[in-house]
Amino acid sequence: MFRRVAGAVLVAGWVGLAVPVAAQTERVVLNPPGLAPLVPAYSVAIRDGEWVFVSGMTGIAPGTQNIVDGGIAAQTRQTMENIRVAMESGGVRMADVAECTVYLKDIADYAAMNAEYMKFFPSNPPARATLAVTALPRPTALVEVKCSGRRRR
Repeated sequence: MFRRVAGAVLVAGWVGLAVPVAAQTERVVLNPPGLAPLVPAYSVAIRDGEWVFVSGMTGIAPGTQNIVDGGIAAQTRQTMENIRVAMESGGVRMADVAECTVYLKDIADYAAMNAEYMKFFPSNPPARATLAVTALPRPTALVEVKCSGRRRR
């Protein structure tokens, strides 16, 4: 049995379980122009209710599948620009990104990656994990980043 109470749906028999009505929206696939997935096994981003989840992004030049030249700084900058475009396609500003995971091919690139990353989150940055990996799906990629954020009204 369901009962609507002040903008929420309560499920009878479950104490304290309230699912906001606004959260009961459809899942929407977001593939912004110029950011096509490398393979059809995933979407660039998904909007589910107020949340937007961006798949792992690399420093591809928009409209291509080519990683930008210029090393870790240039790749991080392009990666974060690609994330910004994907987030904005779902109505999320970078200031509303809640969490990110960074994958680095070489942990020695941490400081240079971090310097570029911080430009996209000048205050109150999201929660983050950074991992060193032995390889990334794109052989010339030095960094991959995935993020999630919530739309604000």
